[in-house]
Amino acid sequence: MKKSILILSFLCFSTLLHAQKVEDIIDQYLENTGGAAEWAKLSSMKMEGKISAQGMDIPLEIVQTKEGKMYMKFQLQGQEIVQQAFDGTEAWGVNFMTMKAEKSDSETTENMKREMGDFPDPFLNFKSKGYTAELLGEETVEGTECFKVKLTKKPLLVDGAEVENISFYFFDKENFVPIMVEKEMKTGPAKGITIQTLMSDYQEVEGLYFPFSITEKAKGSPQGQGISITKVILNPALDPAAFVYKD
Repeated sequence: MKKSILILSFLCFSTLLHAQKVEDIIDQYLENTGGAAEWAKLSSMKMEGKISAQGMDIPLEIVQTKEGKMYMKFQLQGQEIVQQAFDGTEAWGVNFMTMKAEKSDSETTENMKREMGDFPDPFLNFKSKGYTAELLGEETVEGTECFKVKLTKKPLLVDGAEVENISFYFFDKENFVPIMVEKEMKTGPAKGITIQTLMSDYQEVEGLYFPFSITEKAKGSPQGQGISITKVILNPALDPAAFVYKD
């Protein structure tokens, strides 16, 4: 009898998941945040904000373009530091030890090339990018009921071998916006650690909605690094030289 009840419960759960297709969740998300057509018109974006670290608020600027170019820089003690940049061909950043710009290794550059299609959102036309999405079920994140969606993108290179490139998105069931993303780090000092990115305070900018409060932390850690976005500029005038490596 117990076995029959378990089988029936599983079948009911599977039916509910089938009824709520992952494509429906993604379509609703894009619609609720401005519409897929409007997202597709976006050619570039600049975010200004601040990072809270060790009791300090550090000014931050992130720029991304449809062509895959990007840079992230911050102001520290009156000095502008480019943490990461990519001109579509070459990746680079400032070495914190020498405070000089250095080109990234070939794998870092290749991995950035493989994720060039993520702008402005990895779920926009995700199938044409070769990505797959799967609805895994439902989970509660900090008291909010969510759909858990697995997004698989193009493999990344780690030590010369391709590895899976998977992220787990948790969509608020009421508003259909992601409030958390989980991803296991494959390289660097945090290799093997699952990083959680929590997003809240969605605000409208020219018809599109963005999270203005972002916190990154290791899974299981009570605290993390907070990022407060103060301004989002759509399709800003950009200096092409800002993305290019300079000796």
